[in-house]
Formats: sequence, structure tokens, C-alpha cells
Amino acid sequence: MEHINIEYFIFFTAVLLILGVLTTKFSTRLGVPALVLFLMVGMIMGSDGLGLIHFDNPELTQLIGIFALVVILFEGGLQTKWSSVKSVTVPSLSLATIGVLLTTIVVAVAAKLIFDVTWLEGFLFGAIVGSTDAAAIFAVLKGQNIRDRLSSTLEAESGTNDPMAVFLTLSIIELMTVDNPSYLLLIGSFIWQMGAGLLLGLLFGKFAGFAINKINLDSSGLYPIFALAFSLLTYSLTDIIGASGLLAVYIAALVIGNGDLTYRHSIFRFNEGFAWMMQILMFIILGLLVFPSQILNTYIIFKGLLLAIILIFIARPVAVFLSTIKLGFTNKEKVFLSWAGLKGAVPIVLATFPMTMGLENSQLFFNVVFFVVLTSALIQGSTISLIASKLGLNGPKKVEAPHSLELVSIGKANAEIVEFEVSETSIITNKLLKDIKFPKEVLINAIIRDGDLVTPYGETKIQAGDFLYILVSKRREKELTSFLNKSIDI
Repeated sequence: MEHINIEYFIFFTAVLLILGVLTTKFSTRLGVPALVLFLMVGMIMGSDGLGLIHFDNPELTQLIGIFALVVILFEGGLQTKWSSVKSVTVPSLSLATIGVLLTTIVVAVAAKLIFDVTWLEGFLFGAIVGSTDAAAIFAVLKGQNIRDRLSSTLEAESGTNDPMAVFLTLSIIELMTVDNPSYLLLIGSFIWQMGAGLLLGLLFGKFAGFAINKINLDSSGLYPIFALAFSLLTYSLTDIIGASGLLAVYIAALVIGNGDLTYRHSIFRFNEGFAWMMQILMFIILGLLVFPSQILNTYIIFKGLLLAIILIFIARPVAVFLSTIKLGFTNKEKVFLSWAGLKGAVPIVLATFPMTMGLENSQLFFNVVFFVVLTSALIQGSTISLIASKLGLNGPKKVEAPHSLELVSIGKANAEIVEFEVSETSIITNKLLKDIKFPKEVLINAIIRDGDLVTPYGETKIQAGDFLYILVSKRREKELTSFLNKSIDI
């Protein structure tokens, strides 16, 4: 019997992954965020749907959800360019802290009035749905030509506001379950979680980057696993000492992704694929945990929709407009930031905490939060590009490298292939290859121009938008990077 159960488990895992991958294709055509379709796949496969999978385990859901969030945050941090984020650090952190707190307060008042719960329960509602979701934001913004400052602000906010939401949720649960809670200890805990999480993220990021570059592994396929292992190590050790593991993971990924990194393409592509897999499984499992008969009733639909409308049209805008005062955003940009406050996996995962703690009304919390997330994803997620266009906030079309090259035995060859995108201000733009004074031990292997391969030779003129693939010995890599990063004033 156990053998059959194992076979069924593997079979359903394969089916769920295949369905998850295929739904991403439909989500693009339908203009609906993939997470909505992932959730629906879980709901259809679950007990209230086709009845193929019976799943009712909030503890396991919580475990899988947190593991998935670590992977997704790590991948998002790796892909985030520090050059884009550093200019929006202040507004991002303001949104991630003050913004989440303001959203929590407004939603708490609404939840108290709508559901006739206690004030603490109202604040618990607010804390759970107070943060934007990294998985949703990274997925929806990927490939969109929204102004860099706005997309960077949203990405940085979603990567750093989860700790605030987690802190508020757990603190309110403690206030509800402990007889004589200490408010001073809660404030001290917040400072410790944020400060230690930031510091440990920086330290683990630096150490991970050093270890990846210095340790010569026998197989190139081990480097991505090595990097992923550091993300899990960062989260676990940081969380063990009571600091914010999620914040530490995002900061560590920022440090790793923006430093010199051997096997960069392999590490990035592996983590991108693994993050997609975890996102698919996480949302499907969250969908399995939901019983549609419990949320698709008049009470939840009417009151959940009312709470979602207040969250989208009042709470989030109030939070954005107040937390970004005098931070250089126009009213149109603030309207867009308000609309782009997507909810996703984090609120649903946080909604499992009251269930695992055995709190009264925990099922109500979960059902309402799930409905609010679904509403947010459907309404906001499917219209982000349209709203940006209507507000005139589109930026230049984002271009990604269409090709990547790597040496199979790069560690043993003691060499790297560096990919470099030529900008308008690059020191080598509009110069012939023969006239460029590259460092020694450097060879231009290929140039990709407008999707086509250009064979480099002395008379080839480098143009803005070219992708250069440069073979360089490891000892000359920093010298080459420094040379390529030089720019001219235009």
C-alpha cells in the first residue's frame, strides 16, 4: 500500500507541475497573473473540486510556504540591480515599514466594523494583508516596461516588507494569547529583527560570494546548488537567533547578485527555474488548503469584497501617500504605487499562523484573507500594465540578453566568460575593436546585436545595445570589469 501511495504522490506532483507550467502560458494570453491560475488549479484538484487530492494540513502548508518564500526572495534579490535600488532605498523602506503599519491600521478598523470582531482580531486581519507580496510583484513586473524608479521601488518594498508583516502578525498573536505581554519587549524585538537581519544578510552575502568564487568545484552544476544552500543557511541561522530570516535572505541575495560571481548564468538560471517551481507548488498547495464551499458563500463574498475594496482603494493609497511625503514622487506615481500593492502568497501563509495556534475565528481569517488575495490579484494584477500606460508611466522597453555562454569546465580552466551590455555612455561605444585598449588576456568571443550573431574582428564597430561575450582569465576579471564600467559624459 505504501508503494502505491508513493507512486500516486509522485504522479500528482508531476501533474501539478505540468498544469502549473501550462497555466503560465494561459495567464499571459488572458492577462491574468499566474498565481491566480495556480490557486485555481489547487482548488479544482482539491476536496471541494474534483476530489483528486484531499489536503487539510496548515502546518505543512506553512512549512512549504516559508521554504518557497525563501527561494523566491533569494531569486528576486539575485536579479535586482543595486544601481537601480540604491536610489529608492528610502521610499522603499518607508513603504515597507510605515506603509505596512498604516495599511494595518486602516484595515483593522474596517475589519472590526465589517466582521464585528475584537480590536486585536481586527489588527490581526490588517497585519496579515498589510504587505505587498514579493512572489506576485516579481512575477507581474517581469518584462513590463514600467519606469525603472517605480518598478525598483515596488521590488525593493516587496522584498523588505515581509519581515514587518511577519513581526506584526506574530506580535498581535502574542498579545492575544499571552496574559501579560510586554510592549517594550515587542519594540525591542522589532529593532533586533530588522537590525540583525540586515547585518547578517550583508555578512552571509559577502561570505557566500567569496566561497562561490574561491572554492573550485569539480562540476559546474554544483555552483547553483551551493548558492541556494547559502540562502537556506542564511534564513535558518538568522531565524534561530530571533532575527528576520526573510530580510537576511533578500539582502544576502542582493550582495551576491551584484558582486563578481563565477558561473553567474548557471546560478541565475537555476534559481529562476527553482523559484518558478516553488511558486507553482506553493500556490497550488495554498489552493488545495482552501475549500471553495467555505469562501464562495454570500457572507464571505460580500464582506470579503468590501474589505478588499477598502484595502485597495483606501488603505493602500493612504499608506503610500503618507509614507512617501517629500520623497520625490508625483501624484501619478503615487497612484500607480497604490494600485500596484499586490497581495499574494505571504498573506495566505500568514493566515495559517492563527490556524496552527488554534485561535478562535482562525478559519474565518483564512477564508477572508484568501478571498482578499484572490480579488487583489485579479483586479490589480491584471491591470498594472494598463494603469501604468494610462498614467503615462511606461519607460523604455526592457531588453534582456538573448543568449548566454559559459565554459563547461570553467573552474579548471581558470577563466571566465563575461557578458557585458554596451550602453550609450560606455567608453567603448562607437569604437572599432582594434582601437579599444582591453586589458591583457582578454578575447572577444562573440557579439549579439539585435538578436543576431556578429563575428568580431578588428574593424567591427561596437554599438550601444550590443551584448559582448568576453573570455578573460580570472586574474584579469576585475581589471576588465573596471575597464568596461568606465563611462563617458554625453
